[in-house]
Amino acid sequence: MKEAAIAVGGNLGDSVSICRDVFHLLGHHPAMDGVKCSSLYRTSPVGDDAGGWFVNAAVLVKTILDPLALLDEMLEIEKGFGRVRTIKWGPRTLDLDILFYEDRQIDLPRLKVPHPLMDERLFVLAPLAEIAPEWTHPGSGRSVRQMFDQLLKTDHGQQIQRLDM
Repeated sequence: MKEAAIAVGGNLGDSVSICRDVFHLLGHHPAMDGVKCSSLYRTSPVGDDAGGWFVNAAVLVKTILDPLALLDEMLEIEKGFGRVRTIKWGPRTLDLDILFYEDRQIDLPRLKVPHPLMDERLFVLAPLAEIAPEWTHPGSGRSVRQMFDQLLKTDHGQQIQRLDM
C-alpha cells in the first residue's frame, strides 16, 4: 500500500457535513486503509471567483491505487457530491486534490504531485501540518511544517480558523 495525502474542501451546501461524509467514505473505501483525518478549518476564499468562505481539511490514506487511479476515484467522489466544474477555483460542493503520493514527483497533463500550489495555500498547509508535519516535499526538501511556518510569516491575506467540533 502507498501513502497519499488528499486535500478536502468546499463552500457550497453544508460543507462541514460533506467533509465529514468524505472522511467516512474514504475510511470505508475498499482500496484504502489507515485513514487519518485533520480537523476542519474555515478558510477565506482565494481568487476573485471563489465565492464565500470554505471548509477545508486534509486526509492521509494508504491505498492500493496508483496515482492516476486515485485521481479518477477522487473525481468520481466529487461528482457524487454534486461537483460541477464551471469556474476554475470557483465555488464548489467538494474539491479533492492529491497533495502528495509517497515521495514521488508526477508531472502529467492530468496530475501534478506534489500539488504545485500547496506551499502558497494556508488552507492546505494548516490541516496537512496537523497530520503530516514531517512529510518532506521531494522537490524543495522542505517539510510541511517548514512550509507552513514560512507561509505564516509572509502571507497575511489568507484567513483560517480551526473549527471546534
